[in-house]
Amino acid sequence: MSASRTVICLLRNDLRLHDNEVFHWAQRNADHIIPLYCFDPRHYQGTYHFNFPKTGPFRLRFLLDSVKDLRATLRKRGSTLLVRQGKPEDVVSDLIQQLGSVTAVAFHEEVASEEKTVEKKLKAICCQNKVKVQTFWGSTLYHRADLPFSHIGGLPDVYTQFRKVVEGQGRVRPVLSTPEQVKSLPLGLEEGTIPTFEGLGQTGTLIYITVWLYSAGIGNDPRENRKFNMIKQGLDYDNNVSSSFYKSLTVIALVTIKPRELALTGFMSNRGRQNVASFLTKDLCLDWRLGAEWFEYLLVDHDVCSNYGNWLYSAGIGNDPRENRKFNMIKQGLDYDNNGDYVRQWVPELRGIKGGDVHMPWTLSNSALSHAQVSLNETYPSPVIIAPEWSRHVNNKSEGRAHLTHQDNKDRGIDFYFSKNKSF
Repeated sequence: MSASRTVICLLRNDLRLHDNEVFHWAQRNADHIIPLYCFDPRHYQGTYHFNFPKTGPFRLRFLLDSVKDLRATLRKRGSTLLVRQGKPEDVVSDLIQQLGSVTAVAFHEEVASEEKTVEKKLKAICCQNKVKVQTFWGSTLYHRADLPFSHIGGLPDVYTQFRKVVEGQGRVRPVLSTPEQVKSLPLGLEEGTIPTFEGLGQTGTLIYITVWLYSAGIGNDPRENRKFNMIKQGLDYDNNVSSSFYKSLTVIALVTIKPRELALTGFMSNRGRQNVASFLTKDLCLDWRLGAEWFEYLLVDHDVCSNYGNWLYSAGIGNDPRENRKFNMIKQGLDYDNNGDYVRQWVPELRGIKGGDVHMPWTLSNSALSHAQVSLNETYPSPVIIAPEWSRHVNNKSEGRAHLTHQDNKDRGIDFYFSKNKSF
């Protein structure tokens, strides 16, 4: 009788049974399957440059819920999710030594440097123990092997070109079926305890957010070619850390209300992300990595390729075909929140200001501010910077989205960017 075959299914950013090629392959190539998730301590340390908590409270809540949900799903199908706290390479090595029956380790590939480093270590451990490594690609709508380019170097740098080619020639692979039963774990394995929110250090992270909100004075469509572009271009860092991130985040909060929504909910719209990135990099001339790490910390839907790719793009050192693109903050406010309702929802200090004036309270007379119960630098800060192009729209508060024609809607955003030689 041949020895039983055990496959470790290492899960990372793919906590699902549905349409998961790792499970699909293991079901056909194993007698026992070990679905494994590791709470990697490196994910709860500080970010590389500015030492923000790497995983914020919103994403951790979502992660814990996802782990619990997958464990419940697997239990209904005759299995369970093995949970460990530790580095995946160490946990996998221990399981291989403990069981003596592991024939393969299967996982989805990632593309960023930290994830690739883990994969390299996993492959080395498996090689030493004569265990097969089976990898899959599963994090994009289009499989990379199906892209209509002969090699990764042929991938267009500009998204529009990428989209046109892929939409015309690419194909989406069919969804894989969900197994009714999942092959059981080997005997003797404990499934492990799912850590608590507090156990992973997130009580301190919540205090961190609270301190920042008060110190800042505000206490009261990801595009998957970003992932393919990271494969093509790579990403490296200079180890020089810029000025105080507290000061930088305060500066952002003085001009845009988006940081407040992000800090309190873990959500920021694509439009908001573009505005914040443009303001931080083009108006304040701050290090784009500050914003990228801050988003990594707080976004519930953080994806390293989308986030860092978009910040590179906004900073003008990514794959933007237009030179020196810059968003006009006043025009953006009038286009997308013409009546100011969104601002008043998140900035109650300005609720007394009616209409589009709420986007530019510093332009109001003292009597108007007094009537609205707003006192600049007391109840609400004055802007630390006023970009020259904002003046084009100060007296045009009725020009926003609600009043745009069809053609205007098509052209919305023309005022976002300008050449270095254009005057205001």
